Amino acid sequence: MKIMKLLVTGVKGQLGHDIVNECNNRNIEAVGVDVEEMDITDAGKVAEVIKSGNYNAVIHCAAWTAVDKAEDEVELCTKVNVDGTRNIANICKELDIPMMYFSTDYVFDGQGETEWKEYDERHPLNVYGQTKYEGELIVETLPKHFIVRIAWVFGVNGNNFIKTMLRLGKERGAVSVVDDQIGSPTYTYDLSKLVVDMIQTDKYGIYHATNEGLCSWYEFACEIFKQAGLKIEVTPVDSNAFLAKAKRPNNSRMSKEMLDQNGFNRLPTWQDALSRYLKEIDK
Repeated sequence: MKIMKLLVTGVKGQLGHDIVNECNNRNIEAVGVDVEEMDITDAGKVAEVIKSGNYNAVIHCAAWTAVDKAEDEVELCTKVNVDGTRNIANICKELDIPMMYFSTDYVFDGQGETEWKEYDERHPLNVYGQTKYEGELIVETLPKHFIVRIAWVFGVNGNNFIKTMLRLGKERGAVSVVDDQIGSPTYTYDLSKLVVDMIQTDKYGIYHATNEGLCSWYEFACEIFKQAGLKIEVTPVDSNAFLAKAKRPNNSRMSKEMLDQNGFNRLPTWQDALSRYLKEIDK
């Protein structure tokens, strides 16, 4: 399937930014919008923008991602992640165009040590996870849908764990980082290449897309400082040491079965992605 024109929501975020760049690099027309151009919670505006643009598909990156704040702002988080997603899905269904929705490891309960498979039962741990799960249920009703679950995301455009670690490391000379949560860091630059490949096919369904390899946040931090050539003392701590409003999953291991089955390339290792990312932000 040849995609001629894409609409990308959340263009100011890490992922939306990289997807539009990737499309530009491939001469695929992509229009990036954010809340100023299309407030996704406004059904009328969503209908107007999507219908007038003559798009072949919508890649929906816009979301409420402030995980702890969501515990206090349930209504607002739901409005963005559930109602906003529904508004887009309704128009995609009406126009019979594919919709790609980004979800999260937070739809699972984060227990155990085995990889989460794409069609495993979902039991979110917190408000943010619950709203992303409800968004998944809406998107699943579309005949042409991609649900791409991602985790531990970092990109050039915006804040993330790597930037936070580098800043705190330089300020304090030492950091404490949790070592009982396991997952795979994911570089939006790598992810954008995969999803632009994916949206040009009709291989619909649920996918997990993270960079290859596993680590704890503690191991991730150690590798960040090592690659950045910084001598920072990193202390491993239990997640109970941090008083966070929202409960975090301990197990974010994600199976890539659907990528393999449908012939998509897995992403490079997270260590390789980190190395390229550090060079990129150093420019």
